Amino acid sequence: MNLDFQPVYQEQFSKFKVCVIIPTFNNQNTLKRVIDGVLDYTKDIIIVNDGSTDDTSKILNNYHRLIQIHFPKNKGKGAALRAGFEKAYQNDFEYAITIDSDGQHYPDDIPVFMEELEKDDRYLLIGSRNMTHDSIPKGSSFGNKFSNFWYWAETGIKLTDTQSGYRLYPLTPLHRIKFYTNKFEFEIEVIVKAAWNGVQVKNVPIKVLYDENERVSHFRPYKDFARISVLNTWLVLVALLYIKPRDLLIRLKNKGIKRFFVENILQNSDSPVKKSLSIALGIFIGIAPFWGFQTILALGLAAALKLNKFIAFAFSNISIPPMIPLIIWGSLKLGIWILDSDTDISLAGLTTDFNVVESIKEYMVGSFALAFLSAIIFGTLGFVIIKLMEKKSG
Repeated sequence: MNLDFQPVYQEQFSKFKVCVIIPTFNNQNTLKRVIDGVLDYTKDIIIVNDGSTDDTSKILNNYHRLIQIHFPKNKGKGAALRAGFEKAYQNDFEYAITIDSDGQHYPDDIPVFMEELEKDDRYLLIGSRNMTHDSIPKGSSFGNKFSNFWYWAETGIKLTDTQSGYRLYPLTPLHRIKFYTNKFEFEIEVIVKAAWNGVQVKNVPIKVLYDENERVSHFRPYKDFARISVLNTWLVLVALLYIKPRDLLIRLKNKGIKRFFVENILQNSDSPVKKSLSIALGIFIGIAPFWGFQTILALGLAAALKLNKFIAFAFSNISIPPMIPLIIWGSLKLGIWILDSDTDISLAGLTTDFNVVESIKEYMVGSFALAFLSAIIFGTLGFVIIKLMEKKSG
């Protein structure tokens, strides 16, 4: 193959500083076809040989003018992609299109990614396959739906295909993110963490071919699915305990309390009853002794009760650090009164000579009582304010 020519799209690739990364492992039957197909569009190609034991090295000898990375042993697709990203970044590329070497992707879909890049260069693009096609294995279709659900749970973004390896990545934001996985699960980790770091992610339509006579899949259903499940569990916990609270606080800071209240509560299309019940649920969860689990409980119960998850989550954050001493003190005082205990405590005494553990019974009883009373008060007050504001605006 003569690499001195300028392919049709090479000017566009150079303009946006785009390369194509081809990770490969024992795909000798399809590798040459994939490389030659990509060469119709660009000569800026990085091939990562992930410890192949077939004739891959011999095939790659014919492409010595392309950038190549060779692993002595198989490390996994994630490790291959990460090495490819690093090499691309070192060579001053700003975007990388990744295409699998097993022949399922069509190189002539490369223009789909480049045309989207021309329209808006902020996106991480994922090729969306027609998962209803007769050639798609049922297991792959189910796995994709499963992955799409978890991606939505972790990021709030709905995609039609989160497992396709045919993608366009913006390299600069990825270079600032710490990744930990090296196998197939990396392709989940990278798009979740990219979204968490402000990268916009969306699908673009692509074709797909599953030819079982040529295609060699290295996905191990049990082991790799287990790895992906563990990763998704961890990502959901991080999303609930850190990412979503962080994003809410950022929105509150950017909007201000007044604007936040108007846009997310008053202008929300839910009924006043549903809004006030969501407020009450959030207040109850935030005050009750569910420390460390408020976010999960607020979102989970709001979803189960079909209430407004965002409102419930927002008000569950009543237990922010400045409020915690007041909540604990109020819970103790109310618990002491309910149980007619001889114990007494001042607000200042919480930080000096008082041991909450010794009055755990008073605290638990008082905490639930305070949570219940506060939920009623805030829920009722919220309902009244919402109704008055609706009447005023009407």
